[in-house]
Amino acid sequence: MHQTLDWIDWAVLIATLLTIVGYGTWKTRGSKNVQDYVRGGNTTKWWTIGLSVMATQASAITFLSTTGQAFSDGMGFVQFYFGLPIAMVIICLVFIPLYHRLKVYTAYEFLENRFDLKTRSLTAILFLIQRGLAAGITIFAPAIILSVVLGWNIVTLNIIIGALVIIYTVSGGTKAVTVTQKQQMFVIFAGMVAALIIIINLIPDEVSFIDAIDIAGATGKMQVLDFSFDLENRYTVWTGLIGGTFLMLSYFGTDQSQVQRYLSGKSMKEMQMGLLFNGLFKVPMQFFILLVGVMVFVFYQFNPSPLNFIDKSTQTVLASDYGEEYKSLQDKQAILFSDKQKLSLKLATDKSDNTRIQLSKLDSIEKSYRLESKFLIKKAIDTEYANTYTRLQSELEGLRANPVSDAFIHKENELKSLYNDAAKDTQTNDRDYMFIRFILNHLPTGLIGLLLAVILSAAMSSTASEINALATITSIDLYGRNLKEDKGEEHMVKMTKWFTLSWGIVAIIIACFADLAENLIQLVNIIGSIFYGNVLGIFLLAFFFKYIKGNAVFTGALITQAIVILGWWLDWMPYLWLNLFGCLLVILIAHILQLKKKFV
Repeated sequence: MHQTLDWIDWAVLIATLLTIVGYGTWKTRGSKNVQDYVRGGNTTKWWTIGLSVMATQASAITFLSTTGQAFSDGMGFVQFYFGLPIAMVIICLVFIPLYHRLKVYTAYEFLENRFDLKTRSLTAILFLIQRGLAAGITIFAPAIILSVVLGWNIVTLNIIIGALVIIYTVSGGTKAVTVTQKQQMFVIFAGMVAALIIIINLIPDEVSFIDAIDIAGATGKMQVLDFSFDLENRYTVWTGLIGGTFLMLSYFGTDQSQVQRYLSGKSMKEMQMGLLFNGLFKVPMQFFILLVGVMVFVFYQFNPSPLNFIDKSTQTVLASDYGEEYKSLQDKQAILFSDKQKLSLKLATDKSDNTRIQLSKLDSIEKSYRLESKFLIKKAIDTEYANTYTRLQSELEGLRANPVSDAFIHKENELKSLYNDAAKDTQTNDRDYMFIRFILNHLPTGLIGLLLAVILSAAMSSTASEINALATITSIDLYGRNLKEDKGEEHMVKMTKWFTLSWGIVAIIIACFADLAENLIQLVNIIGSIFYGNVLGIFLLAFFFKYIKGNAVFTGALITQAIVILGWWLDWMPYLWLNLFGCLLVILIAHILQLKKKFV
């Protein structure tokens, strides 16, 4: 059943979004030169840079997937960000002074000065590929979830989110992105703090916040640190400190969507302070978002929760041949909930280890029920598609005598559409739906509208940064650099606006064809990890290995990218380690090629 929003929620949601879009468009109208449009006139203060950098990274995926990650697996995901403060210090000491001294508009301008045009172009193209895909996902993430939960058409949602972003990003460029992100971060912080307060108040009065933390700890949700060296474990202190540092170095040091945020700074000091602000507050912010997810988990220790948070999936399986099995699981979960509720209340008073152990066992059993429910849902969906496929094939055979008839063509198109639907239907994975379902079912009127505004604001802030950066790279590193004559400032601003519009449309199209992964925030980081290590290695070669020439780097980068993609495809290592692997590999290959003097 889809949620019907109260008029107050609609008013809060629409007013918040229109205010942000209107303010950004009005505040930054009339940019006439590249300096203003691409670098925001270099007037941005450090706190605005810091908030803009955080808003660029904090997409809707952050709030939907991170809370779902915490609900399922606890606080361990925060280790992913442990390398961020280290990366911020290195970027402030090495990258920013260089970019500032050269007065570059993009990070890749430096590579042409150091190597050659083809290396600059290759690195820019690698950026366009991975960031173009990511831009589509940042639109798709809230759209697919709001589509399923509220019953809104997903294509319409993709277009609405993309169009809102395009309006002010085309109008004001980098400055529009930066000034709107301050408003968006205010909405995001206010919404998440309000959500946490409400969640804690929804937990029984006899259970304090400390008790809630204790209940979460008993089920392993508060385990933050994992010092194991197990490569099968995605999130450990070492993957965060090593793989995470290399990922963050590449993301914040070479990804134009972030570089463009601090290149708009008033001075080098403002740029550095803005990044240090991000390094200081980003990890606590992620910890806080994960804590919200953990508190939702505690809430469901005292309140019944669905086996699967996607109503459509539940309805599909209940109407299938597997309906009775699913109902049996629901009955088992209901009995389990009664025991779990009693144990959670008991733990709040007696704090005994025995109670903790029992509660942990019940949590493990519930996890097995949820896993089993996903298998049943998948079977039901597969069976539904299989039956439809058999029927369509039979009807198609009956029309095969006249394969050019309208009826045959129509039935053939139906079959093709079924293939597409079957390929995209991954509605067994409900982790990303948990938080939005909780918001709609349990939060008060008004706050629902605010939290939906948080999700859409986060989507807009990240997407705006991405299409702004994509347009800048396309305009300056590819289009402008290959022009045979200088077309002037007004022409370049006009073309950058057209590229912004074009990339916005591309992002919307990608969003319309996107698909759910195991977890959306992991999907974005996987895409980044496939490309970032290679790009970072190219920059480190430029910074520290002066005898390495452009041909060796260009060829080494092509070979490295092919090997990294193969390594990801064959699952050689957890994806975070691809950042270190790609970085070291391109450095090694470039050295070998240069030493052989084959490319001098």
